[in-house]
Order: sequence, then C-alpha cells, then structure tokens
Amino acid sequence: MVLPDHGAAPAALRALRGRHCRTVPHASGRPWLVGCWSDEQLVLATAGETRLAVTGPCSLGPEALNARAAAVRSASDAEGAVRGAVGRFHVLASHAGEVYARGSASGARRLYRATLDGMTVAADRARTLAWLIGAEPDPAHLAARLAGPSLPHPLDSATPWRGVREVPAGDALTIDRRGGAATTAWWSPPPGELPLAEGASAVHDALRAAVALRVDPGRTLAADLSGGLDSTSLCFLAAAEGAELATATLHWSDPANEDPRYAERAAAALARRTRIARLVFEPRDLPPLFAGADEPDDPDDEPSTALRDRVQQRLIGEALRAKGATLRLTGLGGDHAATPPASYLHALLRRRPVAALRRTAAHRARQRWSLADSARMLLARGSYARWLAGASRVLRAGEPAPAPLTEPPGWGMRPRLPAWANDRATTLFCDLMDAAAENAEPLAAERHLHGWIRQLRQGGRTAARLAHRTAAWGLPLDAPFCDDAVLDACLALRPDEVCTPWSYKPLLTEAMRGVLPDAIRARTTKDHCEPEWFAGLRAGRAVFAGWAEDSRLAAAGLVDQRALHRAVSSPDLLSAGAAELEETLGVESWLRDIEAHPVPAHLRHHVRHHVRRGVRHDEEKDVAGQAPQTPEAAR
Repeated sequence: MVLPDHGAAPAALRALRGRHCRTVPHASGRPWLVGCWSDEQLVLATAGETRLAVTGPCSLGPEALNARAAAVRSASDAEGAVRGAVGRFHVLASHAGEVYARGSASGARRLYRATLDGMTVAADRARTLAWLIGAEPDPAHLAARLAGPSLPHPLDSATPWRGVREVPAGDALTIDRRGGAATTAWWSPPPGELPLAEGASAVHDALRAAVALRVDPGRTLAADLSGGLDSTSLCFLAAAEGAELATATLHWSDPANEDPRYAERAAAALARRTRIARLVFEPRDLPPLFAGADEPDDPDDEPSTALRDRVQQRLIGEALRAKGATLRLTGLGGDHAATPPASYLHALLRRRPVAALRRTAAHRARQRWSLADSARMLLARGSYARWLAGASRVLRAGEPAPAPLTEPPGWGMRPRLPAWANDRATTLFCDLMDAAAENAEPLAAERHLHGWIRQLRQGGRTAARLAHRTAAWGLPLDAPFCDDAVLDACLALRPDEVCTPWSYKPLLTEAMRGVLPDAIRARTTKDHCEPEWFAGLRAGRAVFAGWAEDSRLAAAGLVDQRALHRAVSSPDLLSAGAAELEETLGVESWLRDIEAHPVPAHLRHHVRHHVRRGVRHDEEKDVAGQAPQTPEAAR
C-alpha cells in the first residue's frame, strides 16, 4: 500500500498492524510503502529526499535505479527515471512530501485509490482498500458485470467496491502533503504507421526482451505449451535464452482439435534446443471444468470467470512446481496484442476507400455481417460519448442486441444483459452508462485504436488477476505479452497490415520468423474446449441450481430467480449461449466468496517486527502460527 507523507499516515499503518511484513518510510520518517514482498519483487533507490521504487519484473537493478534516482527533482520525475526500462512494473516515488504512483499501461499492474481519514491512499489490490475503509460491493457495478465482455469503457475497469476507484491504466496518481490527489496521463499510444515487416521486427525484439527478463540461469521455467501460436512462441523464445523448460499441455476431447498435433511438433523441436520436462494432461487426468464451485475460495478484487478452471489450473501448477519451476509463462494477451479489431475499416475508408470496401466484403463473408450493419460501421460519425449514450438508450428500451461477434465493431460491442437480469439491473447499468457518457472520452481518437487498447487492457486485467491468484498457490503465472514494451510495439503497426481477413495473426507469424519452426508458424486455426465447457456446466448443475435458489444476486435485486434457475438447469438450451451464464456465475460465486472470506487472505497474518538494512521487516505468521506459503503483499 502507498501512503502519503501526511500526519494521518501512522494511524493508517496502525490499522494494518499484523497485516503486513515490511515498511519503507518517506524521507520524513512517516510510512510510505506498506506490504509484504521479497527482495526480488521490489527494487528501492534512495537519493537525498528522493525515494524511488519499482515493483514487478523490471530490467533496472538497484545500482541502475540508484543512479537514476539521483536525477529526480520532483516526484513526477520518476517517469523519466525509468524511461527505457523493460518489463511490467509499478513505479512509486516520494520526494519532498509528494507521492507519485502508477501501474502499467497494459493494466497488468493495477493501481487503486481510496480516501482514508481525509487523505488519499493507494494499493495494488482493490480488496485491501475495501477492507481498510469498510467498503461494500456496489449493486450498480454488480449489475454492470452481468454484461460480461460487452461492458464498455470506462465501466469495464471500474471496481465493484463503493469508495474504491481504479487509477486508469496509463495514468499516474500524485498525492500531496495534505492528502489531496490528482491523476495525469503518463502514457499515450504510439503512431500506428509502421509497415508489417518493420513493425514485426520491433515486436520480436520486445517479446524476446520480455521473455529474457523472466529467464534465470539454472532455474527451471514453467510454460504453457498449448500448440497455439502465443504460448508456443514464448516457449521457443525462452529456449533461445537458455531456459530449461517444464511445459504443460492440455488435450481436449474434440477429435477435430488440432492443438495436440501442434504441441507434439513444438515439443519435439524444443527438445532439440533445450532440456524439457513435458507434462500432458488428458481430460480424465483432471477434474472437470467448474469443479470445486461449492468450495468457497479467497475472492479476487473483482468478479471474473476464473471459476471455470480454477481447480484444474491449481493442480497443473502443483505438477509444474514438482518439476522445480518457480515461474510459469502463459500466452495470455497474445490474442489481444496481435490483432486489432476490424473497426480499422472505418479509418481506412477515408484513406483508401477501394481497399476498405474490398476488405469489408471479405470480413462480411467470414463473419456474417449484414450489409446494413457493415455500411453503418463504415459511415458512422458520432463521438464515443454519443455512442455510449445510444447504447444505454437501446438497452433501456429493451431492443434485442445482436449475438456477440455477429455485428461489425464500431466503438465497441453493443452492451447486453442476460435474460435473467431484471428491470432494476437494467436501470442501474443504464444509469452508469448515462453518467459515464456525460464526459466519456475514448481511449484513442480512432475507433480501431480505442478498441485495440481496450482489448489489450482486458488481457492485462486478466493477467493481473491470475498473477495474484497463482502467486498464492506458489507458482506465479506471468504473461510477457502484457509488458508495456510489447504493447507499444504492437500498437505502432498499421492496423490494416495486421488485421486482414485473408491471413491468421500475420503480426505474430512474421515476428516469429526464424524463431518458430515454419510448420508451426504456418498454423491458421485456433481451437477450444467447448465439449468440456458444457460438460462442466452440466456436472455442476446441482451446485448452480442451489445457488439460484439462494442467489446473492437475487437478494441484491438484480436477477429473476426463476429465470436464473431455468438457465442453470438447462445450460445447453440457452439461446444466447452459455457464456452469459458463466459471467453471471462468476459474479454469484464472487459474492459468496466475499461472505466466506471477508478479510483478504493476503491480510490474514500476525507479525513480529525487526529491522534490517534500514527497511523495516515484520516477520509474518498466519492466524494458526504457521509461516504463510507465499509473500503475497498486504497491498
């Protein structure tokens, strides 16, 4: 947690007594950083009145950071001090009574703020702040979460807690001596002007540097090896850096699924480059999807669909740890980074109309867009605020939204709620959209860039959630595709060269030329686990039916209990697809987990204090007197 150089900060520290293991002071001696971290997780530099820290994977070591800290003349100078650093990290600074804090542009390192005793405080966990100020979930934002992936910016990054706000990705928080705060943008997207050949080289370099940062000589590195382009690329980049690998491959039951074949090819090629311990999991080797739904777990900062494979991923992580791995790479974020939305056609029409019309026809054929919808996408002129207000108006009027992915993208997917969401949920959600539309600004002026940044940050938020959860299990999951340098390298390309209806992931296939074997790089398909997904929903029907009968969402006045019960009883019959049901189950599960675990697991520790090397360490113990399994921060 980040505290201002304020007279009330010591009281906040006392509120966290027994809930943290380390404290770093401001130059004044008041507490600045409070939490639990290992020496590898936080690098601290001191120069006069300046305190500068980075947390998370970062290429700057103590010596380099100390040299840069000497040039800091104000807290906001911290941004210049870390310029050019590789990784994905928080930047934290204290100088002359002013505090500067920010996460990553991708959203994979998040930052939240709240008001405590009249001063602004910040943390990288929303639940830490919610517990500290006694916040409750906000029914309006719970209603919004039922919209799932159609939830529009800026509501998609809003926290479900009253009184806790996210500092938007790409913005920095400044807190003065009085505890007052302001946000300013520290990041902006690069011009999307590079041709594919030049831009792909930069993406290759950024990904290689990101993976190299995670490779530690002599340490076994775990990695997903699904057979898909994203995870397979990371495995080959890690092997090129000299990593010894322990890989995990899941085989799905669909005989048409091509993942196993490509994973076998990749494993054989990797074995010629490095030592590899390969784990292959058949469906019978793991519990079904949605297993363990009836076992309350420590909840994340916000609802998610993590319930789906929570038990499976924990078991896979344990198996990889048994191979000696201490970190696990995942291809999460690759889909988000490598391909922008087709809304680039809107801007392309104004620059190259013939090319835009030809591409639109090809996209229509592949994705079954109607001619009228395609024309509306190309000719639309309204602002983002106008689009958001219109989306609210359409939803409030009860007009049916098209099925997901069947309409051309404009500013975004049209928000929709499931059939079991009641009128109150619709009203609360639409009120949020109306309020946001009053001063809503897009993430970028052009529609495709707004959509591309939004989807990149969706991947980043998922990466942040999984990093926290898997760290608690003992094998942290890391997503190099969500590093800011990778984000910048991808956004620098011309969108019409990396989103084409005639080729699959052209950016990644070009960037991995010479890294991936050609037979793998030429893959043009992406597979799924749909049979297992529906089988898991069916297997969990009894649990989910019990939830519907005693629904926390129904108690909050947000869903029709009977309609929800019908949906969980017959998920195969849902006309809109079971994805909507999974989003609802994620919110329901999260509310139940909050009841079962009102104090976050990373705060449930007792400690005793000692001082070493000028940084206060509080040896922590959990309530049973045992050392906790991980150094999860009290953040």
